[in-house]
Amino acid sequence: MKNYELMFIINPTLEEAAREAAIEKVKATIAADGEVEAVDAWGMRKLAYPIEKKNEGFYVVVEFKGNTGLPKELDRRLRISDDVMRHIIICKEA
Repeated sequence: MKNYELMFIINPTLEEAAREAAIEKVKATIAADGEVEAVDAWGMRKLAYPIEKKNEGFYVVVEFKGNTGLPKELDRRLRISDDVMRHIIICKEA
């Protein structure tokens, strides 16, 4: 299994419970085919440029291990999620 890092930005208009549910959904997707090592919720931050007419977003960073197919599936699910505005998955191994 390889080490990966995922950063995603959640829509700032969501309530606290909906935000937590979105984070748990991502963790469950990872746990189904890998293992979550660390979750770091950065909180509300100003965006570098407006996304969907919003100037802020709730940032979350997740470090995880998984096989090579997991990032592709995770990317697919995050793209269709209405709660996630942007995301990036990085392989931490060279």
